[in-house]
Amino acid sequence: MRQSVRIWGAGIAAVVAGSVGAAVAVASPSPAAHKPAASAPAASAPAASTAKASMKNVRAWEQFRIRGTAGSVPAGSRVTLQQKLDGGAWQTLPASMNTNSRSMYNMRVMLGMKGHNKLRLVDSRKRAVSPVVDVWVR
Repeated sequence: MRQSVRIWGAGIAAVVAGSVGAAVAVASPSPAAHKPAASAPAASAPAASTAKASMKNVRAWEQFRIRGTAGSVPAGSRVTLQQKLDGGAWQTLPASMNTNSRSMYNMRVMLGMKGHNKLRLVDSRKRAVSPVVDVWVR
């Protein structure tokens, strides 16, 4: 089992809902009250993207959440979790979900690679839709 984990991305995996072999993202309803949309000018700038981890320091395979708003993509767009590797490249992890009607996401994540992990969410065209989130795994 240990060898298969190393082959499967050197221990890098985003596992959702406690399942080691599969990754499923679950959207949770936002606690914010629904506000009617205000009429905006036709040339308004897109909303800013946000991302925040529920915990900055976690144990290996401890569940935490990344939530935020994907302001640069339409509502209902698919967003996928990525992790920055030591070489500087971004590794796509097996966790994704669709944004809700307000372009918000709320993803459960578990990481196994110890140390400093940099995470972001990207859309289907591999464009970043969130700022980088720092999480330390001990």
